[in-house]
Amino acid sequence: MNALLSVSDKTGIVELAQALHGIGIRLLSTGGTARLLADAGLPVTEVADHTGFPEMLDGRVKTLHPKVHGGLLARRDLPEHMAALEQHGIATIDVLVVNLYPFEATVAKPGCTLEDAIENIDIGGPAMVRSAAKNWKDVAVLTDASQYPQVIEELKAGGKVSDQTKFALSVAAFNRISNYDAAISDYLSSLREDGSQGLFPAQANGRFVKLQELRYGENPHQQAAFYRDLYPAPGSLVTAQQLHGKELSYNNIADADAAWECVKGFETPACVIVKHANPCGVALGKDPLEAYSKAFQTDPTSAFGGIIAFNRPLDGPAAQQVAKQFVEVLMAPEFTPEALAAFAGKANVRLLKIALPPGGARPWDKGQNFMDVKRVGSGLLMQTADNHELQLSDLKVVTRKQPSPQELQDLLFAWKVAKYVKSNAIVFCKDGMTMGVGAGQMSRLDSARIASIKAQHAKLSLQGTVVASDAFFPFRDGLDVVVDAGASCVIQPGGSMRDPEVIAAADERGVAMVFSGVRHFRH
Repeated sequence: MNALLSVSDKTGIVELAQALHGIGIRLLSTGGTARLLADAGLPVTEVADHTGFPEMLDGRVKTLHPKVHGGLLARRDLPEHMAALEQHGIATIDVLVVNLYPFEATVAKPGCTLEDAIENIDIGGPAMVRSAAKNWKDVAVLTDASQYPQVIEELKAGGKVSDQTKFALSVAAFNRISNYDAAISDYLSSLREDGSQGLFPAQANGRFVKLQELRYGENPHQQAAFYRDLYPAPGSLVTAQQLHGKELSYNNIADADAAWECVKGFETPACVIVKHANPCGVALGKDPLEAYSKAFQTDPTSAFGGIIAFNRPLDGPAAQQVAKQFVEVLMAPEFTPEALAAFAGKANVRLLKIALPPGGARPWDKGQNFMDVKRVGSGLLMQTADNHELQLSDLKVVTRKQPSPQELQDLLFAWKVAKYVKSNAIVFCKDGMTMGVGAGQMSRLDSARIASIKAQHAKLSLQGTVVASDAFFPFRDGLDVVVDAGASCVIQPGGSMRDPEVIAAADERGVAMVFSGVRHFRH
């Protein structure tokens, strides 16, 4: 038996080669890999010596040879294939270990030039991988160091790799080639005429890995599956570890993402309760219990069967309070033993632990999507994600009345919440707590009225609240509705041709108004 090893990433390759040599497999290799194995005291034959043809063109041509591809592609069960190998003096290659030139890592480096990128496009590696993967019944093809231990174990146990493992390795190999080619296509087709790189490639190549098939989709008659990015951001929903409860549904996952993305926006302890993709209660507190208690007060009715997220480890007191209501999904960076015990008897409650990325005052930042995608008929809409974070210095007071320091903090809080409420969005807040949320209406006036009605149902007073509107007020009537409800301060993007009219109305009503200069439509 022969094994050909040619890797850019040398992780674990010496140990693998030692195991292969130990069971009598002859080692073939190229360039730096061959030198590394020889330095480790292993007998290794250079591919150039094996083929009788020297490496050339600065290494661009070394494995593109019939003695390599014939040895990989020949079917051992076909006498004519084996006779052809014998006639031409070609030995079979039974194990192929290849990882490709680091194209993705190269183009990710600042200052990468087109020449650098081109030189890191592997040719011989993908060709060998495809040959071996096509002939998977006879060849084990390894494309990642994580695959080495299982292959070593099987070879030591029985002298061969099982068909089941070889097929799985073949699938992984074709996936790797697909992802590699997609990365090349994405990069090259995003280059502009001046050599700069655009955000949107001429051909978009989605690369996602299936995490699980779901029982059904948004409705029972629909089929569904859950995928993650090929390289997921730390701290994002797809990195969650489910600690308890039954399988997540399509709607659970969609709502959980809305809650998790919202709660990540706060640096102090926070709780977000989501129902049907909209936050129905958001609050800050000195600890998870206080944050939850305040968030729950906003809309106890909608909170029933909701999705709840915390940005702090969930402890026993908060968990015991949450356990008194029906909750579908509960998320936190960590759960104490007492918190887990509070849900031990609730089989239907899904507990998701989502580890925080390490380092930095804002470790959440790495967990944000860079791009958002929406499916339309036979097409995609792609945009950079709405990751804008408003700072106090960004606010522009446009009225005679100035917001108080507490109102300014509540304005920032309300603005963060409004970003995650479906448009048209109106959010009343006070003292780090949502007091009424109006979402997803065709009219901004209706969203404002619904937010007021929600507050009445929860027996919350809107007097002295601040209000966030995700887009500008096109007329003064929207402002009048929220002021009539009790608001004393409003934040909105501004930018309407009737801004002077709305500002004059705010002055007339004696309320403060600030412009953010940013709109947060969420459809």
